[in-house]
Amino acid sequence: MYCLRSDAVIGARRQRGAALVVALLVFAICAGLMVAMQREFSLFYQRGSNLFLGEQGHSYLRGAEELASVALVLDYDQDKQREQPRDDLSEIWAREATPFPLEEGGWLMGSLEDLQGRFNLNTLAERGGDSTGTDRFTPAQAQFIRLLQALGEAALTREEAIAVTEAVGDWLDGDQEPRFDGAEDDYYFVQTPAYRTANRAMASVSELRAIANITDEIYLALSPWVTVWPTSPRPLNIHTAPLTVLRTINADGDLNPLDESDAQALVARREAEGFVDKAAFLADPVFAGMNLEGMAPLLGERSSYFLLSARVEIADRDMRLYSVLQRDRRQVTSLMRVSGSL
Repeated sequence: MYCLRSDAVIGARRQRGAALVVALLVFAICAGLMVAMQREFSLFYQRGSNLFLGEQGHSYLRGAEELASVALVLDYDQDKQREQPRDDLSEIWAREATPFPLEEGGWLMGSLEDLQGRFNLNTLAERGGDSTGTDRFTPAQAQFIRLLQALGEAALTREEAIAVTEAVGDWLDGDQEPRFDGAEDDYYFVQTPAYRTANRAMASVSELRAIANITDEIYLALSPWVTVWPTSPRPLNIHTAPLTVLRTINADGDLNPLDESDAQALVARREAEGFVDKAAFLADPVFAGMNLEGMAPLLGERSSYFLLSARVEIADRDMRLYSVLQRDRRQVTSLMRVSGSL
């Protein structure tokens, strides 16, 4: 009788032990599922948060683009009231960028740059004369040769500048006849990987990286001063061109850049009182005695193409937008947008 009772007690204890093990297994499985669900929920929440912040930042940047368009239209209306319409650095669109605080925290800022204050690479497609002297270059090619010699520590020699200019011209023109120091398909076919010349107007300044004789150092030093907009080049705006670009203006046939002190004098007079018009600019003492007959048609006072650089910071996320804006009377159109986050 005693033995039967002991066996029953032991069996009950074993059942309770088995139930405890099962309960622990169920608890462990539930805990694992809860951890997995929590992880999935966290990832889902993070993805949703990132998507929301991205859309919010993009909306702010597009708002900056709209505000820039309003400023350009307002400037156009104000220019119509001028006796001598022009675009210069005293106008509303050229104001220095200042951060604008956002209600959610963070800030937004943007600035406009006149792309017609830069040298347009697409002016280099035209061929010059057939001689081997300096008169074989068009006024625009001579201008670019001067620019390459005015790049500070990255400045090229005249011979190097000529080689780069000829190579860019061959990249743009529609033939396969290499210029004196240029490069056509025969040069690019032996590169690794092999490729061909574009034989059309440039769509991006970054195309310079693919052209013969242009190193990374040259590209980085040159890119802030050049543009490809518009693809059908328009005159350089004398009222907005920075000092480095002003050094490309020199006497016809002279491939040397304008002396830096002379360019500084032009900038100082422009900031102090400005130039009434192009004729007054060309009559400046800096250009005394110079023949600028070929250079003058490349200079102007109005601009229609601008680069918007906008930046927003939300929740420690830095987002940027670069937009090329074309102004045609009171209509402003974005021709290209590039955006990203850091």
